[in-house]
Amino acid sequence: MNRIFIQGFPYDEKSSYLRGTRNGPGRIREVLRNGSANSFAEIGIDTDRPEIEDKGDFEISNYFDIEKISSGHLQQDARLLSLGGDHSITYPIVKACHQFYSRFDILHIDAHPDLYHEYGGDPYSHACPFARIMEGGHTARLVQIGIRTFNTHQREQAERLGVESLEMKDFTVGKIPDFENPVYLSIDMDGIDPAYAPGVSHLEPGGLSSRQVIEIIRKINTGIIGADIVEYNPERDVQDITAALAAKLMKEILGKMIEF
Repeated sequence: MNRIFIQGFPYDEKSSYLRGTRNGPGRIREVLRNGSANSFAEIGIDTDRPEIEDKGDFEISNYFDIEKISSGHLQQDARLLSLGGDHSITYPIVKACHQFYSRFDILHIDAHPDLYHEYGGDPYSHACPFARIMEGGHTARLVQIGIRTFNTHQREQAERLGVESLEMKDFTVGKIPDFENPVYLSIDMDGIDPAYAPGVSHLEPGGLSSRQVIEIIRKINTGIIGADIVEYNPERDVQDITAALAAKLMKEILGKMIEF
């Protein structure tokens, strides 16, 4: 699949603390296109090319419309880069990908493991997507990087579901594993330290640097079948610092998708 579709989901109905991430996709695009930077990824690939098509934002009234929209785009022989919105969007997108790819792994960058069985009575909360993904058998492997908020329940969930977590307290770039299967990459902006990404609802100090996240992307050793960038909240941002980083990560992900 040489085509890449960008799809935005301005959806934050399953946020547990603050709303506002629904405004993330639009603001990321504004900063991406405001003329302050060019369209090249650091590896020298121009991401402004015909095979990359921005499909715009999709207003969601029913949560599982996200799966239908993603499936429709996958049927057009395209890989997907999705912009959120809260992290709940990842489950229906991955569920759609599972219909088209027989076997793939997930690399998940986040401060939180998002493995609750349910949160606030909602099994599809943004605190639960990876529990649903693993229970449904929608990925062959889940590797999490940057986690620094494990509690007893989520640690038990990780063990039960066979999740591999490279916690932030143990992280070095050299510990990033190789993958045997293609990868779906999910980046929660709060996985990055608030010094670099203040525009998130859940500020969690002690996270990854901007450079470390770029290095993680560069070290992915297989093709990327899809990716998402989620949990950017413009209402919490400072001078578009987080939007600029999200736009930068978009280019680096697209460059990697084109390269491999």
